[in-house]
Amino acid sequence: MSTKRSLLHRDHPWIGRDVEDTATGRRGVLRAIAPDGDRPRPVAWLLPAGGGMEWTTDPGALANPAPLTADMHPKEER
Repeated sequence: MSTKRSLLHRDHPWIGRDVEDTATGRRGVLRAIAPDGDRPRPVAWLLPAGGGMEWTTDPGALANPAPLTADMHPKEER
């Protein structure tokens, strides 16, 4: 379950990891779970790994995160 952060951003265990957007079939780095304009629910903000235009999707469409590597520092579960 997500917890609230500042500026209406929410924590998510996959932030900073490459994930699949099942709604589009694309992969990108999960940058944030946060509102988008006037939408009442937060959306997932993704960025293509090689750069490019960020896009949004429903957080429920996120799947298949890349494995954690030694250079990643996952947050402790609370």
